[in-house]
Amino acid sequence: MRPDPLLPILAFDTSAAHCAAALLWDRGLILRDEAMAKGQAERLVPMLEEVLAEGGIGWRDLRAIAVGTGPGNFTGVRIAVAAARGLALGLGIPAVGVTRLEALAHGLPRPVTVVEDARRGELYVQTFTADGAGPAHLAERVVVATAATGSAAGDAALPPAVPLAEAIARIGAVRALTPQPRPAPFYLRGADAAPPSDPPPVILP
Repeated sequence: MRPDPLLPILAFDTSAAHCAAALLWDRGLILRDEAMAKGQAERLVPMLEEVLAEGGIGWRDLRAIAVGTGPGNFTGVRIAVAAARGLALGLGIPAVGVTRLEALAHGLPRPVTVVEDARRGELYVQTFTADGAGPAHLAERVVVATAATGSAAGDAALPPAVPLAEAIARIGAVRALTPQPRPAPFYLRGADAAPPSDPPPVILP
């Protein structure tokens, strides 16, 4: 029997060209997902406040925070992780990191391989079986021997079982029941050489 999740939990992700949030609690689920190539740092907290207000929940009612840790946009990942750490510290609740790859695999039959476009002619690849997750890695090409999902999984790709922010919330709500390391950006390669025009938040050790 799976343990009851730690609710309410607020989850969010800015690892791609979007700002996404989910509030999961015993009365249901509230989702937001807005496409945006930039501006996530300014939009994230107002979006979270809107989600909480819609649910009739205050910040102090939360039991946990979950955050998408990438891989993805270098600056976007750091924005979300820094926000999660700061909120968790201020509220005195746990923050849980969930990778984009495991969120995409959530709820799909095992085995399944997530194949995401990493740009520059590369792919993010990770296989999930009933026994757990294999190593995540970068590849220039991949021959998949299982069912597949993700933006680069091809025409036969399985659609995600749930929206990304919801998957992050559901995974995080179970993980938060046990001690977790502080969320950290999940990078499979270094940042591009050119720095962003707006420096990303500093992630303290």
